[in-house]
Amino acid sequence: MLTRRQNLVEVMKGGNPDRFVKQYEAFAMMLKTPITRIKPPIGGQVKNEWGVTIVWPEGQIGAFPVHDEEHKVVNDITKWRETVKAPNLIHPEEAWAEAIAAAEAVDRNDQYVTAFVAPGIFEHLHYLMGMEDAMMNFYEEPEAMHELIDFLVEFEIELAKKFIDHLHPDALFHHDDWGSQTNSFISPATFEEFILPAYKKIYGYYKENGVELIIHHSDSYAANLVEFMIEMGIDIWQGVMTTNNTPELIEKYGSQLTFMGDIDSGVVDFPGWTRENLAKHIERACRNCGKLYFIPGLSQGLNVSSFPGVYEATDEEIDRMSELMF
Repeated sequence: MLTRRQNLVEVMKGGNPDRFVKQYEAFAMMLKTPITRIKPPIGGQVKNEWGVTIVWPEGQIGAFPVHDEEHKVVNDITKWRETVKAPNLIHPEEAWAEAIAAAEAVDRNDQYVTAFVAPGIFEHLHYLMGMEDAMMNFYEEPEAMHELIDFLVEFEIELAKKFIDHLHPDALFHHDDWGSQTNSFISPATFEEFILPAYKKIYGYYKENGVELIIHHSDSYAANLVEFMIEMGIDIWQGVMTTNNTPELIEKYGSQLTFMGDIDSGVVDFPGWTRENLAKHIERACRNCGKLYFIPGLSQGLNVSSFPGVYEATDEEIDRMSELMF
């Protein structure tokens, strides 16, 4: 029997896996690092390490920034340098002890030691100024947007150095949502001008320094950006939703990119979720997408579910499909 890591490699190279990869099983996430990522509690509000005010309303499954005039970090993109300050990345070596111990405890023949980064470049932009201003500034103030993106890239490179020096990760799991369920937030041409060069630098740096695998999370429609994903060095697109026509993407791009998801979290992960509904969608995903270049899983951007039991039941149903199809 292949290890979890070996089985993933077989899936990605179009080889001979002996079962489906179960969601995130091949990735040992390094979440307990001294790199601050401040999040609000449910029902609460915080100002994060970038000065962005984030609220998590009761009854909602996630948090989002507050973007009225009082709370925006960037009100005038031409003056972004006056208000955008990168958080501190310098910590005493003992602050890394827990994370280093966690990385050293991983059997790297079985799992990838995986660094975690969120939010990404596009999300940083709208976190700082709001979605509407970010969209307008791509068109009205492109020079200032390029400058801010360059600043964010420099921060990410410094962050990468910290992870690589201390954890020697085999993989990177990087968030950046690039679309809604039905389209990308920006056109492919705008994406190519602003976002592609940034990620070629970031992901290129990781790969130049021994990181084997880049997993990018965008639980959205992004089929029109797949060729850019390949160009920037992504190995696995995690969060691919059914609106992308995943089987068609696998057929066209599978030898260059592995697709992880095709089980939309919103369709199976809700307060009244049922095993029957979950099993139906997992079977549909596995049979339609096949055994190669595909990892079945919830579109959720970590190895969790919004409601108790859904993630674990998804693993069990993927096991059932492995028994049926392998």
